[in-house]
Amino acid sequence: MRTRTLTATTWLVLTTLLAAAPARAQAPTSAPAPAGQASKPDVDPAQETIRKLNAYVGLLNRTLRAQESLSRYQSWVNMKTGPTGRERIIYGLYGLYDVRGEIAKAEAATAQPPAMPNLDGAMTRYIAAYQALAPTITEAEGYYERQDYRADKMEQGKALHAKLAVAGPAFLAARAQVDAALRVEKEKSDALELAAIEAREGRKARWHVANVMTEARKVMDLLPTDAKPVVDMAAFEAALGRYAVAVKDLDGYSAANPNAFHVFESRPRALLGKLREFDAKLAKAKGDARRGAGRDVTWIVNDYNTMVSTAQTATTFSR
Repeated sequence: MRTRTLTATTWLVLTTLLAAAPARAQAPTSAPAPAGQASKPDVDPAQETIRKLNAYVGLLNRTLRAQESLSRYQSWVNMKTGPTGRERIIYGLYGLYDVRGEIAKAEAATAQPPAMPNLDGAMTRYIAAYQALAPTITEAEGYYERQDYRADKMEQGKALHAKLAVAGPAFLAARAQVDAALRVEKEKSDALELAAIEAREGRKARWHVANVMTEARKVMDLLPTDAKPVVDMAAFEAALGRYAVAVKDLDGYSAANPNAFHVFESRPRALLGKLREFDAKLAKAKGDARRGAGRDVTWIVNDYNTMVSTAQTATTFSR
């Protein structure tokens, strides 16, 4: 059983939520600067954080293709011995996307405020790991697409494998580090944004949408993946409990304020129902999604992505 890898979904969602964060009220215009001295525009630290994280997320989403390509390669190659040419099916690898623009933005972001030492350093190492891996994937993708292994008896395939066996794990390790550091910064950003919305508007419709999406993402981060098919049940159930509270609060607000949400309001509780069913299956399997529960992950991810899409306009038509 191959469980659904969730990295792509998680960070794609993160980009969407950050981009959708409500604009803050403009600060009062400051007094004119003295003659000869340029005035500095007002800077919103929260928006600086959003821009920086979005630059990182944009690169992570686009370069996920390298991880998918490695997974495809590993699906038919014995990684210890390398390809032989006698495999039953030779799938090759997926081609990569052009990420020069995303790399340039992410590199620029590492030097931009606010400083995030752990994440900035992890991103710099990730870019280097990707750039070390990408040319070999591109070369190997062409080699297998042309079926050159039929002409050279897999000679070049073996040479490419030696490179992939080193650069691939280094890339995956660098990605895991940047994912972990990004989650830490995203949680800080979420907390600040929720506090800002509450200070501006109180715990009204926009706050409830942001709150329920924040708690939902934390549950999604704990779902099983190919690399980690056994779920930490204590952490998962704690996150699920917090999400359940957020959903109940949103439902209560919706009942007291008809037409507060557009399309969105039923999505969080529908997802909660599926997650509770999934939790029950995981509990029977002692957290190991390979024992049957993993088949539900795709449906959960699809529901979550739909919820993310409707969250963007959830309060647009409220009255």
